[in-house]
Amino acid sequence: MNRDSRLSSVLHALLHMAEQEGPVTSETLAQCLVTNPVVVRRTMGYLRQAGIVTSERGHAGGWRIHADLGSITLRQLHEALGEPAMFAIGNRNEAPDCLVEQVVNTALEGTLAEAEALLLKRFAEITLADLAADFARRHAAARHKRS
Repeated sequence: MNRDSRLSSVLHALLHMAEQEGPVTSETLAQCLVTNPVVVRRTMGYLRQAGIVTSERGHAGGWRIHADLGSITLRQLHEALGEPAMFAIGNRNEAPDCLVEQVVNTALEGTLAEAEALLLKRFAEITLADLAADFARRHAAARHKRS
């Protein structure tokens, strides 16, 4: 099963956008993400629908962050992307009358639900501003190391 890396990609794109004064094109973001501009436009469209970014058409157009970085949480971004599955593991449902399968599914469902709730709670606590601050610290340290 392929992993859904859209949240990671969106965070990457938004952090690049936060460093820019003006709009950032899909082509520029695609280069940063090593992907196709069509993928960027499709993914950023979800964020536009959620009011997190805006887009401008034309020669000087592109994507802009519409909300304050401190108000954008990882959970909001996860929700804007359609709440993709958190885990690649799941239950078998080949023999629903099998008592062993029922026991296994019950254990997995409960555990995965608890893990997902904890992860979503933590996502609600982390903002884009937190990530931008961490990036700024790392960038400054890297510059300091080089000099």
